[in-house]
This record gives sequence, C-alpha cells and structure tokens, in this order.
Amino acid sequence: MKLSHFNFNLPDHLLAEYPSEHRDEARLMVLNREKQTIEHKYFKDLIDYFDEDDVMILNNTKVFPARLFGNKEKTGARIEVFLLRELNSEQRLWDVLVDPARKIRIGNKLYFGDDESLVAEVIDNTTSRGRTLRFLFDGSYEEFRRKLTELGQTPLPKYIRREVEPEDEERYQTIYAKNEGAVAAPTAGLHFSKHLLKRLEIKGINFAELTLHVGLGTFNPVEVEDLSKHKMDSEEIIIDSNATQTINTALKDKRRICAVGTTVMRSIESSVSSSGTLNEFSGWTNKFIFPPYDFSIANCMITNFHMPKSTLLMMTSAFGGYDFVMKAYKEAVKEEYKFYSYGDAMLIL
Repeated sequence: MKLSHFNFNLPDHLLAEYPSEHRDEARLMVLNREKQTIEHKYFKDLIDYFDEDDVMILNNTKVFPARLFGNKEKTGARIEVFLLRELNSEQRLWDVLVDPARKIRIGNKLYFGDDESLVAEVIDNTTSRGRTLRFLFDGSYEEFRRKLTELGQTPLPKYIRREVEPEDEERYQTIYAKNEGAVAAPTAGLHFSKHLLKRLEIKGINFAELTLHVGLGTFNPVEVEDLSKHKMDSEEIIIDSNATQTINTALKDKRRICAVGTTVMRSIESSVSSSGTLNEFSGWTNKFIFPPYDFSIANCMITNFHMPKSTLLMMTSAFGGYDFVMKAYKEAVKEEYKFYSYGDAMLIL
C-alpha cells in the first residue's frame, strides 16, 4: 500500500474545534466487518454491542500541560516551547519543540512566567524544530514540576486555532487518566463518561488498563510514498500483569476484546508472545501498523476519525479492511461527522 491510497478530501469545517457537549453524546459510526454494514449511533449506544465478560482495554496515560510560552533574552521575542519528553530529571534536561525555530540557537536563554522565575538554556540543536533545553530553577524537583504545571497550557493540537479555554483542561483528558506523561490525549477514550463506564461495569464488562504515553510522533506526517520506509517515533508503554491476565483470560474464552484507541492497539501488538497471547511489557515501541496486517489480540476497536494520509488512518484500515474503512470515511464526510481529536468516534466490530 502507498501513501496516496490514504488521501481523501476533508472539508475544513469537519475538523472539530470543540468537544461534544456531553462526552458520551458524540456520534458513533458502527462498522460490522462480517456483515459489511454501517450504522449511525451515539457513543452511549456502545453498551448494546458488548456482553458480560467482554473486555475493553483503556490507555490510562495523562496529558501534562506541555505548551509553555517564554521570552528570549535581550530581544524579548515570544517563543512557544512544547515539552516532548524529560531526558534527565536531575539535570532538568528536556527534549522540546520551539516555534519560531529559526530564532533559537545553542546558548540562548528563555525566560518563563511574569516573575521570570523559570529560565531555560538551549544546549543542543537536534533537528530543525527540536532542541534540548536545560531548565534553571532554584528549588526541589517537585517544586520545579509544579512550576511547569502552573506555567504550562493544555497542549491542544495545532489544528485548533482558538485559545485554550478552562474546560479544555478537563475535556482534553480521559476520565480515567492516571499516569502523567502524554503530550496528546488518547482521543478515543475522551468519549467515556462516568455514567457510561458505570453502566458498562454493571453489565459485567471487564476493563484492562495499560499506559502508552502519546508523543507527537503519532501526528508526524508520512513523507514517503512507500510506507515500509516510514519510521515511527518511539513511545513508552507499560503493560502490567493485571492487564495481561484479564486480556489473556478473555482470549482463551473467545470473548470480545476491544482496543479503545490506536494507542491501545499499538501497545498490545507490540507485546505479543509466540503463542499469540499478551506479555507484560515495560519499554518503548516504534511499531508502525499498516495494511496488510494480522492482529493478534483485539477483535474490536474504537477510534476517532483521522486525518488523510495519517498513520492512524492506516492502522484503522489495516483493522477494518482498507476498502470498507475508506467507504465509511466517504460516508462520514457526507454525513458531516466531526474529525480529529475532539471529533466523533467509530466502533469496528
């Protein structure tokens, strides 16, 4: 399969600037692979497709406020700093993106906050936009992290042109987020409300949690026509024994196992044993899933509507079947489903 196979025309007005009013009232398109049918529902109708002892796998990563705005020494130019990952907690070294990148060189200092109590020095230019910063801060590591949280903003995706609003802090986070470390939300999970989770629990659905800290690599454009030459950024995964036990029991009993989001699918497919069961795992993955691909663990998937030519659309097509998924996307555009992070959802059975 080539990159051009995943292009389609997406009108700008279908990019969701805001989330749906209530989490579980986003629209839900249901694809049945066996019957090749497409239904139009609401997310809360999800419960009708699951039975007792089926399993839903959730990514419990938590988004941290990764977007900071600082001023460059001497010129005072406003610089956006996007925290990607912590490299060394003792030395307070971080991989970051800076914008505008052309203005920032090794040795430059950036000042943050009205009182300029947080300072960063550029110590490495790794890529055209990426830099390594060393933060200079008088105080303990805990105080430093609190300062970052206080000064940082919710890292809404770039396509959302508006200013960050107070409700984004809550809505750009799943209600089961626990382990801080993501710079983007696992968006399929944003549709679960407390009420819906409770109803699923009462019905006897089991939940397994894992952690994949979503990096910006998820959204990096694919720039090669031959997909086998695309390299994914690595992301950190933790799958513990509780999760593997719940999932492997459901596999043995031939239950429905639903990956809630592409991040969950990527995690479980990165840790499959030779006998086709799920292993515990703690480490990094750069797995890139595109058609054709044989999935080992999940037989069902929830995901949002993705951008043309994105790695997320490629994975969805590998799971749902290329022709069927592209037909569904055509219908989604016609029916004016909302796309991307705050958009509507798809359930593939």
